[in-house]
Amino acid sequence: MRNIKITVEYDGTNYRGWQRQKNTSETVQEKLEEALTIINKKPVELQGASRTDAGVHALGQVANFFIDVSIPVERIPAALNRLLPEDIRCVKAESVPADFHARHDALGKKYLYRIYNQGIPSVFIRNYVYYFKKKLDPVIMQEAARCLEGTHDFSSFRAAECSARTTVRTIHSIEVIDKSPEIWVEVKGDGFLYNMVRIIIGTLIEASLGKIKIEELPEIIAAKDRRLAGFTAPARGLTLVEVYYGKK
Repeated sequence: MRNIKITVEYDGTNYRGWQRQKNTSETVQEKLEEALTIINKKPVELQGASRTDAGVHALGQVANFFIDVSIPVERIPAALNRLLPEDIRCVKAESVPADFHARHDALGKKYLYRIYNQGIPSVFIRNYVYYFKKKLDPVIMQEAARCLEGTHDFSSFRAAECSARTTVRTIHSIEVIDKSPEIWVEVKGDGFLYNMVRIIIGTLIEASLGKIKIEELPEIIAAKDRRLAGFTAPARGLTLVEVYYGKK
């Protein structure tokens, strides 16, 4: 059995998220496993690096799986893509050691959130940006973002359904970039709680609007109270850009 690592991109608009679910087949993992089972001629189980939510997109999702067939690794992307829907694509495949695990071995992730902040967004990008009508200040958002960097208990920035064993995470950087008419927010960290990035975005927006004061952010973190942080920004603006690994 060979352990194969794949890099996948997908438009999450029509899916209930990455992770396989009992009550639906409309997940990215399910579609990939169905295609891999055809190639492998027996069931294949994927291990994904990130359990992206419904509506979240990916440019660099990583997963691994074991197969028995002797298909050359460089031909796996083409074989998969012939069987996948057009909104999911395998862009790379490589052989990895038997003990490699896409999620457990990940050292960090990079996410991008796009906010459309002028006029009316084109219909062609409506599924990839959050249209926010009120004028935002990227400078204030960046100042607020600096308060969230570092290692903290991010209990105030997780959804109620989050079941993570520990709520301590390290945010390496948050960069707010003026891409007028869009505002991009790039978030890099060692890992993220359920809805954490989307709550961070909502918090930065509320800081720009003056609903949350920048000097209050350390207190919001320390309080470990979800009610104090900002709203949860919509999924459609979020994209998993990259998963980071060290040498194995």
